[in-house]
Amino acid sequence: MRIGQCVVGAGSTLEEIVGEVRAAAAAGLDGAFLPQLAGWDAIMAAGAAGREVPGIEVGTAVVPTYPRHPVTMAEQALTAQAVSGGRFTLGIGPSHSQIIEGSFGIPYTRPAAHTREYLSVLRPLLRGEEVDHRGEALTAAGRVAVPGIAPPPVLLSALGPRMLRIAGELADGTVTTWLGPEGIAGHIVPLITRAAEEAGRPAPRIVAGAVVALTHDPEAARREVLERFGIAGDLPSYRAVLDRQGLSNVHETIVAGDERAVTAEVRRFAEAGATDLLVTPLGDADVRARTIELLGSLSGTV
Repeated sequence: MRIGQCVVGAGSTLEEIVGEVRAAAAAGLDGAFLPQLAGWDAIMAAGAAGREVPGIEVGTAVVPTYPRHPVTMAEQALTAQAVSGGRFTLGIGPSHSQIIEGSFGIPYTRPAAHTREYLSVLRPLLRGEEVDHRGEALTAAGRVAVPGIAPPPVLLSALGPRMLRIAGELADGTVTTWLGPEGIAGHIVPLITRAAEEAGRPAPRIVAGAVVALTHDPEAARREVLERFGIAGDLPSYRAVLDRQGLSNVHETIVAGDERAVTAEVRRFAEAGATDLLVTPLGDADVRARTIELLGSLSGTV
């Protein structure tokens, strides 16, 4: 199983983001992915980091689809692919109604249908093909001409059955959040794998996101996560996946404990069928550095 870091980047300078990616590469991690938050453009920042730091995959996890037309998304993704030397992976998703409607004023209607239509337009554009699409949610005509650049892989944030089916059929895999090994093994892997097989596509990449706290006080770490991120449990897609796992909130999904406990839990993700673990380290700078060092020693060995 490959192990990468989620480089949050909020409140950081671009130089600090690049520094985190450089530290991840030095520790032996396989990738560094940026979420799209209210700040740096994740696609462009990932591309810039890839140009500065050789030998590590860079990507996004994830960029919301509703605010960006597929032509614009393709242009940015292919640019980041070129800038990073072909080491960019595009992670996208429909996000949540509270964000899309609350921040952008865009109606959050039929997100699964929107996502299917979006991918059916985006993938040909990334391949440099001409599109002429006039659908229910999108209109797109033309092509994106970026000579000599291979299309980047596309991951879709998918938690529910309909989105997992779309990911298996039209994307190269999925990136998840707030799921433990049991949820990966019992829900994500069988649904997306079956969809990919039925569509005649290769085995999908399954990138499991996880908060990791290297600590001798796991309960304190869980309380911190509940205080900081507990509101996520109110978002419908996250609430559904938590309920499916029989969990009360997101703090129950984190990996927390000493080196032995963290190592054991990382192995459980690999045994569950995750091809990648995308880690958000929790703690001060020293603790995060030790966490990345530990995970770097595990990457490729579990």
